[in-house]
Amino acid sequence: MNETLIPHIGVVTDIRIDTPDVKTFRVLTPDGKKPFEHMPGQCAMLSIPGIGEGMFSITSSPTNREYMEFSIKKCGCLTEWLHMMDVGQEITIRGPYGKPFPVETDLKGKDLLFIAGGIGLAPLRSVINYVRDNRQNYGAIQVIYGARSKDDLVDYHEILDEWMQDDGVEVNLTIDREQEGWDGHVGFIPNYVKELAPDLKKTVLMCGPPIMIKFTLGGLTELGFQKTQIYTTMELRMKCGVGKCGRCNIGAKYVCKDGPVFRFDELGELPDEY
Repeated sequence: MNETLIPHIGVVTDIRIDTPDVKTFRVLTPDGKKPFEHMPGQCAMLSIPGIGEGMFSITSSPTNREYMEFSIKKCGCLTEWLHMMDVGQEITIRGPYGKPFPVETDLKGKDLLFIAGGIGLAPLRSVINYVRDNRQNYGAIQVIYGARSKDDLVDYHEILDEWMQDDGVEVNLTIDREQEGWDGHVGFIPNYVKELAPDLKKTVLMCGPPIMIKFTLGGLTELGFQKTQIYTTMELRMKCGVGKCGRCNIGAKYVCKDGPVFRFDELGELPDEY
């Protein structure tokens, strides 16, 4: 029997408010263990019985052996219910689903450039922390991350207190518009990427709103990056997670079975929303 199809009981043991519409939930089994093992970029199906279920990126790193975390943006019926949960709430969780980022193969030994917009940092956080915890296996790390405002930057304190303190990790933050109390860069991510002009030897991992992906991909191409160097994740299109419902296809590929992680040259053409 496929174990990923069987829901486990999960208990919410901690809730962190990241932004006005994003909360990070820590989930354990009732006996205090991590629900299951995963790799960076994989997803899990979370459910509130009687309300619905949805696919979410696992935002904690596999190197975290104690618990699993999910950063969830309030944007619909299920996520509104999830945001109303208190510590101690039981949910069901099953997974992992999808193809992960190739951290043990293609990305090993490479200089890595992470580009994220808004809640798009959530899937990449798992990879960033995995690479930080296995530092000897990877080259330099650069993170370019932006959001509408300072208040919309997910995991802001972790970025300041941990990522920015690491040797070999460069973090570039930007917000869309000037804001009182913000003395960092102001501007949209695609323009900021072109302004920073990252080294063309870097392998890119990118996640964010479709419009950001579209223009950032164009900017990277202008700089000289090849589509074979750029990875993204499209878990937002996933529905059933097992390739049965047919709702997540991009051309001949199913996001849940062939992805959600893709190299851009594997996609052919992007979905209509891009």
